Amino acid sequence: MKEFQKIKTIGLMSGTSCDGLDICYSEFSREGKTWNFQILAAETRSYSPVWLERIHHAPELGGRDLILFSKELGIQFGLEVNMFMEKHKLGKPDAIASHGHTIFHEPSLGLTFQAGDGNNIAAITGCKVLFDFRSLDVALGGQGAPLVPVGDRLLFSTYDSCLNLGGIANLSFEKSGQIIAFDICPFNLLLNHFSNKLGYDYDTDGNIARAGEVNDSLLEALIRVEYNSLVPPKSLGREYVEVEFLSVIDKFNLKPTDILRTLVQYYVTCISSVLDENAIAKVLITGGGVYNRYFVELLRMKTKSVIEVPEPRIIEFKEALIFGFLGCLKLNGFENVWSSVTGSSRNSISGLEVN
Repeated sequence: MKEFQKIKTIGLMSGTSCDGLDICYSEFSREGKTWNFQILAAETRSYSPVWLERIHHAPELGGRDLILFSKELGIQFGLEVNMFMEKHKLGKPDAIASHGHTIFHEPSLGLTFQAGDGNNIAAITGCKVLFDFRSLDVALGGQGAPLVPVGDRLLFSTYDSCLNLGGIANLSFEKSGQIIAFDICPFNLLLNHFSNKLGYDYDTDGNIARAGEVNDSLLEALIRVEYNSLVPPKSLGREYVEVEFLSVIDKFNLKPTDILRTLVQYYVTCISSVLDENAIAKVLITGGGVYNRYFVELLRMKTKSVIEVPEPRIIEFKEALIFGFLGCLKLNGFENVWSSVTGSSRNSISGLEVN
């Protein structure tokens, strides 16, 4: 294997649940084949109401306005990074690795687009920037997602599987010597949508869902959504969730409380089935969905797997940490996207680099 140089990166992650921009400053090193990391500072920079509105409506923009939006979001990312570095008294990293914010993700059409132009991040911060990690894999016939499993396997190898509960729930695990990973089902993308209808940003601890009742007819309809029968590699985008899942839910005209309870039951059913069918022993769960205590409680009751919840910084910043790690791999010439995960024609070293 190539000699690995110790490196510091800032990973940026803006997920589909729109919680804000996660920023994680980390140092990576390797001893033999063992990879190590240390999180030096991390925080979430919340979006202003104006930015939340702009991000929400970005898919409706025409070509020129979408390019302008991506540029301006890149500038905003750069400003947030500068404030973060100043606040934490951090030196300049070796690179910033930015996921961007997904506006379109339709790999069946060869299309994926993450806004937040890296050139503008570089111009504002004066740092080397790596961005657009998904497009090469899509061009190679892959899903362009999920990308985090590379970090799951190399940084969190003491677990049999890593489950991330963000806007979408995705899982990674090893099977027959290969890393398998895919999006299982929506998660906070729908939970937050229906919590919003009740005037809440999200369902704290899952208490709203806990007070609701499962609607068996809706549960069966959700299980019948075509995505559930697709064989991995597969990935979900906001477009598919809105068309295929929301359209099903809206037909039932239920109270948001009962929708939330039914969604939690659907998620538990989908996720526990994958865990048990693959005889996964120990699972690390991260992402904002971990704070839905009701879901975690039901999942632990349903599955045979041991569900482990890490310290808060790993829960909240694991994806930003791993995008920083993908940038670290890129700079050192290591493959950072694996075809066994995405279904592309080959592994690749992904991410555009600007100084």
